[in-house]
Amino acid sequence: MKHLMSGTRVLVADGGKALVFHNAGDNHSPNLKLERSYGEENPPTREQGSDKPGRMNDSFGNRSSVESPDWHRIAEDRFLQRLADDMAEDLRADAYEHLIVVAPPIALGTLRKAMSPAVLGAVRHELGKDLTKHTVADIESALAKALNQD
Repeated sequence: MKHLMSGTRVLVADGGKALVFHNAGDNHSPNLKLERSYGEENPPTREQGSDKPGRMNDSFGNRSSVESPDWHRIAEDRFLQRLADDMAEDLRADAYEHLIVVAPPIALGTLRKAMSPAVLGAVRHELGKDLTKHTVADIESALAKALNQD
């Protein structure tokens, strides 16, 4: 497990919850210690917006509806941007050198876009899974399995 050295930061996130760990173990025996957690209430869009979709006229006088914003997705994107900003701030403060990111594929893509070049340079491995609701032991096991396949 060449990526999971002692002191490596592990970010486990989805669109509304995140766990930030550091590895107190070594390459062979991960021992994740929770540094902090994030949680954000993000109800579905149908519960966030009550207005009907807007209407617009085209150049021929035809009316059509305008797509409603996906408030749930917007909140997830803001949450992930905040995580990326916090990871950048921690990197500048020398809180970590190496980062492993675990998130569902869509959240992983959003995080990649939101991360600064410095944070992207610190990323040693990405795992496209949602493990935010799993135990620490399950997260350690999933990381060990994924990193041993490299």
